[in-house]
Amino acid sequence: MSKKIVVLNGSPRHNGNTSALIEQFAKGAAEAGHTVTRFDLQSMNIGGCLGCCKGGTDPASPCVQKDDMNKIYPFYTDADIVVLASPLYYWGISGQLKTAFDRLFAVAECNTGYANPKKECVLLMAAEGNGYEETVFWYERLMKHLGWTDKGKVLCSGVFDIGDIKGNPKLDDAYNLGRSI
Repeated sequence: MSKKIVVLNGSPRHNGNTSALIEQFAKGAAEAGHTVTRFDLQSMNIGGCLGCCKGGTDPASPCVQKDDMNKIYPFYTDADIVVLASPLYYWGISGQLKTAFDRLFAVAECNTGYANPKKECVLLMAAEGNGYEETVFWYERLMKHLGWTDKGKVLCSGVFDIGDIKGNPKLDDAYNLGRSI
């Protein structure tokens, strides 16, 4: 069965190592018959959550802020799988990804009791070093609290400069994960 996949790319580098992981995942997913839509958050105008709790009145445009999140909301709402992609920044996800993900709460505000839509999820990350423990802990708690299902993680260490990931076996892991969905 074909699935709809939305990728939230939190990397500021459009052609960086995180993007290479995304490209391989998307290639595998497309070959398996799935639809992949990618959002490069760095090039989008997305403001931080205001904490106003005034969203949810219009499912087509759930947040009171009218910015580029309105491009993401319909794809997120329809998606079966959400891919969170980010470089490892200070042992966590990038600010770009965190900002966009926080804004998805407006979709939950459309539902009784702020129920989040049920999704499957993938985590793709690239980093110069190691230290994914805090991010993996956050991700696993996120899955639990949202009632989402983790479909897999690809964590690629030892890549800093653009292109360092070339030939890295983690690219095959990302492709195979996409193909296995």
